[in-house]
Amino acid sequence: MNAHLHEIIGAVGAALIVITYLLIQLRRMQVEELRYSLLNALGASFILYSLTVDFNLSAFLIEAFWLLISCLGMAKVLFERARRKEVG
Repeated sequence: MNAHLHEIIGAVGAALIVITYLLIQLRRMQVEELRYSLLNALGASFILYSLTVDFNLSAFLIEAFWLLISCLGMAKVLFERARRKEVG
């Protein structure tokens, strides 16, 4: 097998998303944690990078939305942390 760098990066991204989902199912991670959204965003970004070489519109769309939603999740966690510091 002669994998190209973009394929390896994309596979790592897919693995990050699947492992994150597994950790949620095993209750080793909570959806409210920053690392949940961070790992999902990183995974989606890696997959999007791989799509810059072998473009696929439907894969691009799902990963772009996955990244956007993950960024919203990270913003929510960080906003809530800042609010708790303000109050507490």
